[in-house]
Amino acid sequence: MNVGDAVESFTLDDQDGNPVSFDSLVESGPVVVYFYIKAMTSG
Repeated sequence: MNVGDAVESFTLDDQDGNPVSFDSLVESGPVVVYFYIKAMTSG
């Protein structure tokens, strides 16, 4: 994945367990998706 690549729509739960779709976030403006390695794992 590179900056500017298109992303397929997906839905994940927020911190309160409510579903949030990627499409609904994009409607409000630019979105940054950040992935990080889980703590205490090799990677």
